[in-house]
Amino acid sequence: MTDRFELRLNALSSLESGSLLRGGQLGVEKESLRVTPDGYISTTAHSRALGSALTNRYITTDYSEALLEFVTPPVQSSWVAIQFLCDIHQFVYEAIGEELLWALSMPCMIRSEADIPLANYGTSNVGTMKTVYRRGLGHRYGRRMQAISGIHFNYSLPELFWPNYQDIEKSRENGKDFRSDAYLGLVRNVRRLDWFLLYLFGASPAVCKSFLSGVETNLSEFDHGTLYGPHATSLRMSDIGYQHTNQASLNISANSLSEYIRDLIQAVRTPNSEYQKIGVKAGSEYLQLNVNRLQIENEYYSTIRPKRVAHSGERATQALQQRGVEYVELRALDISPFDPVGISQRQIKFLEVFSIYCLLSDSPPIDQIEHEANTQNRAMVAIRGREPGLQLRRNGSLLSLRAWGQEICDGMLAVAEILDKENEHGYVETIRNQAQAVTDADLTPSALLISELLKTGQPMFTYAMSLSRGHAEYFKELSPDLNVHHEMLYQESISSLERQVAIEAEDKVSFEEYLDQYFR
Repeated sequence: MTDRFELRLNALSSLESGSLLRGGQLGVEKESLRVTPDGYISTTAHSRALGSALTNRYITTDYSEALLEFVTPPVQSSWVAIQFLCDIHQFVYEAIGEELLWALSMPCMIRSEADIPLANYGTSNVGTMKTVYRRGLGHRYGRRMQAISGIHFNYSLPELFWPNYQDIEKSRENGKDFRSDAYLGLVRNVRRLDWFLLYLFGASPAVCKSFLSGVETNLSEFDHGTLYGPHATSLRMSDIGYQHTNQASLNISANSLSEYIRDLIQAVRTPNSEYQKIGVKAGSEYLQLNVNRLQIENEYYSTIRPKRVAHSGERATQALQQRGVEYVELRALDISPFDPVGISQRQIKFLEVFSIYCLLSDSPPIDQIEHEANTQNRAMVAIRGREPGLQLRRNGSLLSLRAWGQEICDGMLAVAEILDKENEHGYVETIRNQAQAVTDADLTPSALLISELLKTGQPMFTYAMSLSRGHAEYFKELSPDLNVHHEMLYQESISSLERQVAIEAEDKVSFEEYLDQYFR
């Protein structure tokens, strides 16, 4: 811990900081791949019983009609978030019949990319744009990559925290700029430490061969249908997952909000020679929104994003520029196969402490050399994170993952003690439990998953199917009376269909004109 970090902690402690740090807004977005009873990606349309994927606030789709996305509203409790996710799962299983929600991040049993249907958002201009954007992703990165699922964690500190923290920092900035600068410091530190999330929560050390479709890798053969990394943590975050070479070449600065916005806008405006070969249209069909490095800002696959809720028709960069950073979105999380909803209450508590730790810690600007070291650390931990004695790069020298991880846990423990200060909330216990996995890699989810495969002697597909069926049975056996949000989810499904009809009726310009206005 640096002197500055300790000074901030001490100052917060003198201000009854337990109440200042507790009660931040948190939310979870969980992607779930819908599969048939025999384990193939479903080709059926999004169920009308789940409402409109375009306008439903809680249940939508991501890349594919088969890739559901569950969204909790902002809440102040990890338990409330888990309860809401559980209720969504229970509600969804009422609508999808015999189909299953795949229990892992990495998909399986893909015959061809044509088996992954694009998400359909209706005939409105905004709905058409969402579908065309996804078609472009398929052409750029392949549909297989777009069938990967994960967890996003959204977080903002309590409103009461900000004026007190600004006093501690003796800052004379206006409140909006001070908050944005602090959140950008958090973003930079997550970029430095995102490897730690892969190590602790990565749960994709193995992959079905059908996902790779014959592509050569350095992975080892586990059995006739499975490849794995003996020390891998998250193949989802490796070069066979989201870390595409074209994305890896992007360096969107987080050294200030203005630089972040500048670099994103430049990426959206700069043509890419590979994407120019694809073209924008084939006949009357749009292949992608444009030929630029990013079609829109959301195409940037960062492990964390500074965010602001955008108004209708407003671009992400416009919202940030006008009103500053509102919250952050952590995107480096695999689905936990050992939790029916894909994430645990304990993990949410850890992420809350981790976010606060990254905000309070010193966060100098990241130059190109450090950017490359951060990228290398993340890639190394994704493939080799459990390797004994693994060393990472920090400040121009090497440091063991274990030593660095213990240092992070020590700092996080100091934050957790403040959160638990007034009465027991379980934050300290959560950090201590995860600290055990730093010294014993066999306790990580990736190691436990490999251990289960060895114990059962099952290929990845067979084991994942048994997990998926078990999760389905869990939700189907829950009493309907336990779903406290059922009526809300039902009403949202109905009203979302009505909102989509209204949006489609309001369109007054062609899709070409709509795109021109959007990008202008």
